[in-house]
Amino acid sequence: MSSIDTAAARALIAADPDVLVVDVRTPAEYGTAHIDGAVNLPLDQVDAHLRRIVADAGGRLLLVCQSGRRAERARAALSDAGLSDAVVLDGGMNAWIASGLPVNRGRARWPLERQVRLVAGSIVLASVVASLWIPAMVLVAGFVGAGLTFAAVTDTCAMGLLLARLPYNRAGGVDVDDVLSRLGASRAGG
Repeated sequence: MSSIDTAAARALIAADPDVLVVDVRTPAEYGTAHIDGAVNLPLDQVDAHLRRIVADAGGRLLLVCQSGRRAERARAALSDAGLSDAVVLDGGMNAWIASGLPVNRGRARWPLERQVRLVAGSIVLASVVASLWIPAMVLVAGFVGAGLTFAAVTDTCAMGLLLARLPYNRAGGVDVDDVLSRLGASRAGG
C-alpha cells in the first residue's frame, strides 16, 4: 500500500509510536500548519539525503505534503532506493485539515502551489499587456503556457522547485541533521 486516507493515518499514528510523520513541504508551508509530532524534511532535502534516509530509517514513515503529489515523489524515490516502509497521506494536509483533524498552526503563508499560480498568472498577464507595445512579448505567455502544460503532463513543476528555494519559503529553515537523527532514533525505538 503506497497511500492511506486520513482515518487510517490517524489510526496508524495512534497505534504505532515508532511511526515518523515526515512533512516534505517547504519550511514556510510546514510552519503554517503541520501534524503534531511531524518533522520537516523538504522534498529537495529528501532527494539530497536519500541514501542516508534509507540507511537510517527504522520505522514506518508517513509522508505528508499539501496535496499528496510531493509526498508521492518522495515515497517513489525512497522506494527506488530500497526503503519500502513509507506511505503517503492521500490528499495531504488539505485532506487532513478538511477532515477536521488537529494541526499545529503558526504564521499563515501561501502554499507553494498557490505561489506558482500567482507567478505564472502574473507573467502571462504582464506579457500579454506588454505585447500591446512589443508584439513579441506574447511569446513569453506562450512559453509559460507550454511550461504549465509540461508540468501537468509530467506531474513536475520547475517553477515550484525554483520558488521553493526562495528565502520566503525557507523561513525557519530545517535542521537536516536533527531530522535525520530522528530517523535513526525511530529505529532504536526512541
